[in-house]
Amino acid sequence: MPPWFQVFIGLEAEAASIQTYQPQLVPGLLQSEAYARAVIETDQPGISDEEIDRLVGLRLARQRILTRPNPPALWAVMSEAALRNTIGGSSIMREQLLKLCDTRRLGEVTLQILPFTRGAHPGMLGPFHLLEFPRPSDIDVAYVEYLTGSIYLEKTEEVRRYRLVFDHLRAAALPPNESLALIGAVIEEMTS
Repeated sequence: MPPWFQVFIGLEAEAASIQTYQPQLVPGLLQSEAYARAVIETDQPGISDEEIDRLVGLRLARQRILTRPNPPALWAVMSEAALRNTIGGSSIMREQLLKLCDTRRLGEVTLQILPFTRGAHPGMLGPFHLLEFPRPSDIDVAYVEYLTGSIYLEKTEEVRRYRLVFDHLRAAALPPNESLALIGAVIEEMTS
């Protein structure tokens, strides 16, 4: 695991609140095992099966923060494209969409879908995460990943800009109940 990602895992585990925007994929904290495997295989061509197994295991272990006592509040906004990109084949994608529907049972998870019909929006530059921490002395972080690394933004103005973009994305996205209805409609389309 690259050192820059180790830092993120530590911050994610300590966060009181995680806000994430994903335009193409289901966020890692909400991925099914098979979907995670398909993403990792596609994202990192040529790595060994053992390495894929290790990375999938790591992704699934990260998800435990959502079911621990006092879990962080996760607010995820995904583009409709994340629902319609058939990653790993139709059966894997269907399983993934069903897992998203199960987020209702996780009390600290809010999921919203940004439909194609919204057109242009401030998240078109790509995915990002906002991490807020329980102690007032800890600095909030905006995290942006790219092909060979990541950047941690801690300056107040930078974090404020990402927070503003996230607020606009939440406002443009479907409310949580309508988002789940859209996921259900995509599942129906896949089975018909």
